[in-house]
Amino acid sequence: MHKLLTLVLLTVSSVLSAAISDTVPNYNIIPRPNTILSNDFRSSIDALNIYIDNSYYTPYLKKLFEGIDNVKWTKKEDANVVFEPIESLDHESYTLSIGSDKVSIKANGSTGLQYGLTTLAQIVQNDGWPLPVLLISDSPKYEYRGMHLDVVRHFFSVDEVKKYLDFMAYYKFNKFHWHLTDDQGWRIEIKKYPKLQEVAAYRKETLIGHYNDVPQKYDGKRYGGYYTQDQIKEIVQYAADRHITVIPEIELPGHVKAALAAYPELGCEDKKYETATTWGVFEDVLCPNAFTFEFLEGVMDEVIQLFPGKYIHVGGDECPRDAWKRSAFCQEFMRRHNIENEAGIQSYFIQRIEQYINSKGKQIIGWDEILEGGLADNATVMSWRGTEGGIQAARMDHNVIMTPGSHCYFDYYQSESPDEPIAIGGYIPLEKVYKWDPTPTELEDNKKRFILGGQANLWTEYIATFSHLEYMAYARAMAMSEALWSKSKDYLQFLDRFEKHNDFWRVKGVNIAFHAYDLKPVVQAGDGLPIRLSFEVPYGTKVAYQFNDGKVKPFSKDGPMIISQSGKYIFSAGKGDRHGNPLKINFNLHKGTKAKLKLRDMPSVKYAGNGPGSLVNGVLGSDNKYGGTEWLGFEGKDCEGLLGWDDIEKIKYVTFRFFNGIGQWIYLPKAVEVSYSKDGLNYKTIQYKGDIETSSKVATIKVPVKAKAKYLKFKITNYGEIPSGAQGAGYRAWLFVDEIVVE
Repeated sequence: MHKLLTLVLLTVSSVLSAAISDTVPNYNIIPRPNTILSNDFRSSIDALNIYIDNSYYTPYLKKLFEGIDNVKWTKKEDANVVFEPIESLDHESYTLSIGSDKVSIKANGSTGLQYGLTTLAQIVQNDGWPLPVLLISDSPKYEYRGMHLDVVRHFFSVDEVKKYLDFMAYYKFNKFHWHLTDDQGWRIEIKKYPKLQEVAAYRKETLIGHYNDVPQKYDGKRYGGYYTQDQIKEIVQYAADRHITVIPEIELPGHVKAALAAYPELGCEDKKYETATTWGVFEDVLCPNAFTFEFLEGVMDEVIQLFPGKYIHVGGDECPRDAWKRSAFCQEFMRRHNIENEAGIQSYFIQRIEQYINSKGKQIIGWDEILEGGLADNATVMSWRGTEGGIQAARMDHNVIMTPGSHCYFDYYQSESPDEPIAIGGYIPLEKVYKWDPTPTELEDNKKRFILGGQANLWTEYIATFSHLEYMAYARAMAMSEALWSKSKDYLQFLDRFEKHNDFWRVKGVNIAFHAYDLKPVVQAGDGLPIRLSFEVPYGTKVAYQFNDGKVKPFSKDGPMIISQSGKYIFSAGKGDRHGNPLKINFNLHKGTKAKLKLRDMPSVKYAGNGPGSLVNGVLGSDNKYGGTEWLGFEGKDCEGLLGWDDIEKIKYVTFRFFNGIGQWIYLPKAVEVSYSKDGLNYKTIQYKGDIETSSKVATIKVPVKAKAKYLKFKITNYGEIPSGAQGAGYRAWLFVDEIVVE
């Protein structure tokens, strides 16, 4: 039958090529296999009798088929599902062949076998009996396909971590980055240092609400916990049975308040330290003294014994240097070791610990700050502040794992709906995750081999329960799995498969998000033309709208909608019985919405909204969260631009809106300046005289102009370098700007 199938398929080889074709049936497999050959026939297989030799069998393989009728494990002679080891295949590659009455899986070993059986399980669960006749040949695009979990800000039980690993395995992730230590707690038992369990593992209370809320509030309840070494071993083995390597993260030299609370002699200052009760970055860091290095080596000795994988993650991020500057010991340390500045102390930490870890047969990973002051010889860089750090490291021939906050931070909002649960901020919808590729286009071809892959990060400041974790991570993890595995992608086709998988998890009681039909507006403005609104929607989706609570009308697919009136618009999208959250947009047309806008510097690609036109499209951004399609973010830069009209306009006021979020290093501007001109040559300047401040998350200032003008310049001065003692000290501040209203 397999020969006959191949002959049939070869007659349509132009369609069934190595690249995925739209004419190939969509078999609801995530991540999408790289080659699916099918003639759309159905086999006679309506039950699976699986035989796997004991040398390849793990309990997880059986778990894959739990809850599926007509599946049993049997003897070889009674099996219609068999495994054939093929040494020539890569260890993660597999082929899955479904003939008329038998299923064959070929792979190098147990990893490829698991992936092949996972694909088979998804076909059965989502497409049913009898099975389709097909041939799949599959292998991953990237070798590193990671998911991260912060168990410090909020703690998750052993059983909950296992559920997370099960989900990862189902979508062929192979690296679990386990964030075990930070300012707010220490979550791993270290027998040499019992105070880490007794003191560092607990905090006296926890922030409630958002960090940027004024005033901040706390729950007054002691919180914490840790994993015993036996529990660590149990989880590591559980992951290994699913071909997932666990990478522990032990933060240093910053993010260590919990460790300092247990052993204050690790610090640079003679004071009482406490485990942090709120979020953010703290000045309290490790001191490069003898006890600190003895402590770190003792910790690493026990960590290395617990985690058999290649890597130990040592953090290295967000390490303020103020304590080192104030410390006479550190200044003398710098002189003795010929270290030019405090950044060199951080490099000294990373390089010394790397040498120790290397001596134990392991390698380190660090966040991209480890590039500052000199990169350790064998370090792998995890690039989170964008792709720049990863590009720099790859050009230095260092391995790189990409995890930029613009695409990979699953603690960010995934919908612009006002009903979303509280999150740290930002906006990363499903589509943005799916369309991401870890390899930057600007990286030279001969350096691309150093990009090992990518990782989704789940920080848990605002995720206190596992149900909330499922909501924030699981839907976007499906998109991430395909971004890292599949060599050819189609987002709209993915959505069809995503719906099936989403239903599968909902039936199991998982609190998985569904925002596939939430509309993402594309509002065009700033070019002197009327405001235009359009949407990119999935196949078969119908969009309707209301204006000022009037009659519901279909949204035309012939082109963008011209917004000619101010008022309240409500849009909704759906297909069948599936509907997205209603999208409410209040358009306020003003003189600026018909102007031409030019910006001197573009906003950061992380927070680019709908482009510069977002500043004059008549729509106000959220009062509670930055990111999305309206707020534009400028990292360390001013926002400076020119508005121009065809004719002279009478201008009374110009109103600006700024976001205030110091927990995310978003600071209000230092100054605002407006200049106006009739001829574009001679300008009169007005400077806003008052302090720009607010007790809420949004500051609004109104600049009186009261003049006639054809051109209007504005300059919004960034806060600049964040000073010592403030959140983000030493880094460039973010400036977030919303609508510029011209009246």
